[in-house]
Amino acid sequence: MTIDEKLNKKVYYQTLVNENEYLHSMKILGDLYMEEQKKELSDLSYIRFSQGEFYFHNRDYEAAIFKWENISNELEPWAKKNMADAYFELELLSTAEDIYRSIHTDSDVLKTEVLLQLFSLYIEQGKLERAVEVIKEAVILNPDYSEVTEIARSFFEEYQDWHNAVELAVNESVRTGDLRWYGILHTYVEQGKMMKMPPSDFSEVLHTLYKVDLMKFEVLSVSFWKCYKNSEFYFSWLNEINQILLHKDGSKAHKWHELSELYHHTYFELIDGKYLIKELSHLIPDHLTNWLKLADSSHALFAAASTLAWSEIFTSGIEPEIINKAESLLKKTARDGDELEEGYLLFESIAQWAKKNGIELGKRFGWMVKELLNLNDHHILLAGTDYRSKLNFIQSTIGEKTMHNLSSIPAIYKDSDTSEIMEISDEEFREIANLSEQSIHPQAIIQYKQPMSFLQDNKIAIIDTPAMTGEYKFRNEVYQYLQFADSLLFILNSDELFSEKELEAALKIREKAPNLPIHFLINNTDQEVVDQVSAHVHTYFPKVKLLAISTADFELNGLSNLIAEIKNNRNLEEERISKVHQYIRRTIKYLLERRVEMENSYIDSIKWNEEMVTKLNGATNQLNDLEEEKIRTIKRAFRKMVDDMKLEVTEEIPSLLRTCSEHITENCDFGKIHIKLNDEMNDRIQNYMDEKELPSIHDAFQNWISDARIEFEQSQSFLNEMSIGFNDLYNDEKIKLDCDFKLLDDWRRDADRMTRGSIQLEKMNILMRFTPAQFLLKSAGKLFNALPQNKALILNKYKQYIEHEDYSSVSAAILNQLLQPFELFEKALDRDIHMFFDHPFCVLNEAAEEANKEIEWNKESLREMRMNPETYRDPITLFQLKLRQFEWMTNAGKALHQYQ
Repeated sequence: MTIDEKLNKKVYYQTLVNENEYLHSMKILGDLYMEEQKKELSDLSYIRFSQGEFYFHNRDYEAAIFKWENISNELEPWAKKNMADAYFELELLSTAEDIYRSIHTDSDVLKTEVLLQLFSLYIEQGKLERAVEVIKEAVILNPDYSEVTEIARSFFEEYQDWHNAVELAVNESVRTGDLRWYGILHTYVEQGKMMKMPPSDFSEVLHTLYKVDLMKFEVLSVSFWKCYKNSEFYFSWLNEINQILLHKDGSKAHKWHELSELYHHTYFELIDGKYLIKELSHLIPDHLTNWLKLADSSHALFAAASTLAWSEIFTSGIEPEIINKAESLLKKTARDGDELEEGYLLFESIAQWAKKNGIELGKRFGWMVKELLNLNDHHILLAGTDYRSKLNFIQSTIGEKTMHNLSSIPAIYKDSDTSEIMEISDEEFREIANLSEQSIHPQAIIQYKQPMSFLQDNKIAIIDTPAMTGEYKFRNEVYQYLQFADSLLFILNSDELFSEKELEAALKIREKAPNLPIHFLINNTDQEVVDQVSAHVHTYFPKVKLLAISTADFELNGLSNLIAEIKNNRNLEEERISKVHQYIRRTIKYLLERRVEMENSYIDSIKWNEEMVTKLNGATNQLNDLEEEKIRTIKRAFRKMVDDMKLEVTEEIPSLLRTCSEHITENCDFGKIHIKLNDEMNDRIQNYMDEKELPSIHDAFQNWISDARIEFEQSQSFLNEMSIGFNDLYNDEKIKLDCDFKLLDDWRRDADRMTRGSIQLEKMNILMRFTPAQFLLKSAGKLFNALPQNKALILNKYKQYIEHEDYSSVSAAILNQLLQPFELFEKALDRDIHMFFDHPFCVLNEAAEEANKEIEWNKESLREMRMNPETYRDPITLFQLKLRQFEWMTNAGKALHQYQ
């Protein structure tokens, strides 16, 4: 046992006392103490130190402390440590901590033991952060010291301090190279304990493990990969592992099956469209380089094709020697896989992406691509300039009962155990029972399924299209199905065999589909005619087959032989794969064009809506002017009507009152004549108003309403023309500027209420008022009424007064009663007329508001499109990348299996 071990275990006394004399050790030490004390230069520290150990072992901690307090030689640091241990045992933890902290020594053992004791002390005190600090310090100071790293690991695991636990495992793996620590780290990774630690923290341990054990390196790397996959550090991890492997040789002594699989899955996940290319461009070149280096036999072709496709689409980033290696690998690889199905899956993913972005490729288009997967039927497309010749051919081969009579609608005939007629358009699949030109979509194809023995025997499907003549000459449906067809059979007109228009049509087909096999059929068996036509046909189409048949005796055997020759020595699957690729390429091109169209449509929509807002605002201003004009015109007419009424009343009432003088006779009681006359005047006024003035006012009011209707109808006519103009621009019945003619009914009701029936005027005191003239006449009448000789004088005076009196105040009073409802009516005219025009205003304002919203939405969409063009462009570029991968692998003879 070394001296440090004895000091640590507190058995230093064994250096002074024989091990076999332990029971008498205290007496021996006491004797030694007394002998040492007698010396002139005594050193009692060793004896005291040893005595302290005995006291400690016997739990006499105070005596032990007393002994260790007086140590002044090289054992002093250990003595302090022992004192702190004693205080620790006495549970005087603060004192113990202070003493531990005061120890200064060069001994790593003592330093380590102090740290371990502090570690235990802090755990006892619940000071876990300090416990972490000192145990980490102990590991750094003396990692090989007995159980230090195990104590640290157990502590970190117990308190779930996974960051420090992982860090400890990483450091010890690198320091020791011990696979046990790699196993511990692998367990932590499997449990996801390192999720919050950046991948760069593990770079060194992976570098080290690569040198130690390739198999364990792969296992640990795979665990890291899977753990980081759904974390924020995923791309950091990919970059880290690629940098680690980039400069490794990818030792062929080890088969990298798991990493090869992960590289495969990850690559296709990265290019699945979830990420932008700028997020991938720094990762993919190294990823492909390492994948090509590590790929096992099941993934080598994928890695090679992916590398070549990426280098073709993105011309920088991959070293030339890697590209050469990929090309070499492709040449050596055997083919295996279902390329056709995988091609369709790529098309489907493009269609789904397009739909999410508001672009419908059309159900008919998708149907054609899917139909290419069926290798049981060879698609023969019929073409020709004569509908009747094609019709005869179809009737002879598949039967007249299956035919449809729609010459402008294409059809496909397929053998099936069940009967079905299906309309396939870009919008829908629709099963139909009856066919008519009106019910079928003009861009649809009719699919006939029923038992057809000739089609079944020859394993074909026949596609019929409108004759290539007249209006169908250059926009014929045949061009839409050239890519869909496996072969084309051109039916020549039996009356004009291979005429100029037939040659023109056939050459147009070859121009649009140069790889589509074209063959010809003539309804004529005259050998001289056949030879002549054959020579003419072969001048332009040297390799085609020509079949001559008789309409009267249609030879199905000859046609079957022709079909067999057409199908012979052809790899239909290879051709269909190529067709699917072409459909995908067409789709990608269409989507790129749609991007430009969408941007232009936003620009055009903004411009159009801005113009519409200007026009709508202009229309609103016109409507304002129109409304103000109508208010002025109608109010002016109403004011004139009221003024005429006032003038008439002002003129008629005085005249009417003056005629009351005829009631003044010599028989009158001049003492009461003024009362009688006043009553008569009121009666005459009431009768005049009821019988003459009110009917006159009613007629005038109705005439005013009729004139207002004319004004309103003129306004409505103007607004109708305005609506037509706007609707022509909208190409829709969007604007309807209907005014509220119910207003006129309301006015009529008001007019009837104001002028129909009788107006009950308040009885007026016309002659009972106190005026000098009236006072004199009334007084004179009372005074001289009894004197007959004076009646003539009074009579004349009364008559003169009645006939010459100014009744303007009476007229004014009557008008005041009469005009009150008219004044209220007039005040409401502005509001009423505005209500008449209210709906057109609302329509124009709503249309302008809608146009402004459309402008803002289009501007925002355009801004986003221009700011982030990659959000649309990048997925399409990645589709192009996948297509190139398909084509590279097809050329190498193996399909590209994508992981969904």
